[in-house]
Amino acid sequence: MRDRRSLGPRRGPWVRATPLLLAFALVAAAPADEIQLSGQPQQGALLRGTAPPGTTALRLDGKPIPLGEGGAFLVGFDRDAPPKAELVAERSGGTSIRLLTVAPRAWDIERVDTPLRQGIPNEEFQRVRAAELARIAAARATPVTSDGWRQQFAWPARGRISGVFGSQRIYQGEPGSYHSGVDIAAGAGATVTAPADGVVVLAGPPVFSLEGNLVIVSHGMGLDSAFLHLATVAVKEGQRVRQGDPIGTVGATGRATGPHLHWSMKWQNARIDPQPLAGPMPAATIPPKE
Repeated sequence: MRDRRSLGPRRGPWVRATPLLLAFALVAAAPADEIQLSGQPQQGALLRGTAPPGTTALRLDGKPIPLGEGGAFLVGFDRDAPPKAELVAERSGGTSIRLLTVAPRAWDIERVDTPLRQGIPNEEFQRVRAAELARIAAARATPVTSDGWRQQFAWPARGRISGVFGSQRIYQGEPGSYHSGVDIAAGAGATVTAPADGVVVLAGPPVFSLEGNLVIVSHGMGLDSAFLHLATVAVKEGQRVRQGDPIGTVGATGRATGPHLHWSMKWQNARIDPQPLAGPMPAATIPPKE
């Protein structure tokens, strides 16, 4: 027996109709010694902010946050972020502290009346997977200078959204892993493009056992996008890409049931929902559901 429940909205506070200038205008009236944010902290959300003048270091719950020109910064909240967080700015004139309330999200949860099956991977898979994860971690740690994080993000492919960020199955009360990105049901061979400017920090092959052909683009300030299951890869590591540049084509490599693009984003180690950053999928590009 399945009890499928839609537990509320899947979208965050950032929509395509809100340009960067408006986002910064939301914080323009705050006092100069306060840490300014462009929106409401929420699970899975990415916000832009501005640190007070003279800030020399900024931390979220004790972890350092990169600072850009004029004190601009990003701050992200994981899918399972706790309800409270603290931003601390150390500056020449003292310390500014902003206590944050992180709003919960209502995720798309499917309850399944079957037990969760957890196979034990063999030693060879564990060895290969450990090397793959180390390569991904090293790529994401690559220092990158890019202003792509300042841009309004665009969809990397067009099509029906077949999987949403944060969705999860509960097997007889035991939670399975949640979906860490957005799935786009674009046709096999469709072009995948960079959603914002950045630097390619990882480009397969070799094919990853789960992700298949994988490309990771860093947009700067600790923010990156990953594109999974590609049929072909059109970029090389170290290559700079501009928003709209081709990076590959849609495929079904790795662990995939059919051709689609899985687009996931991370800010530092926080899983971020890409959908609110890109805004609504253009209606004319969404094929009818079969």
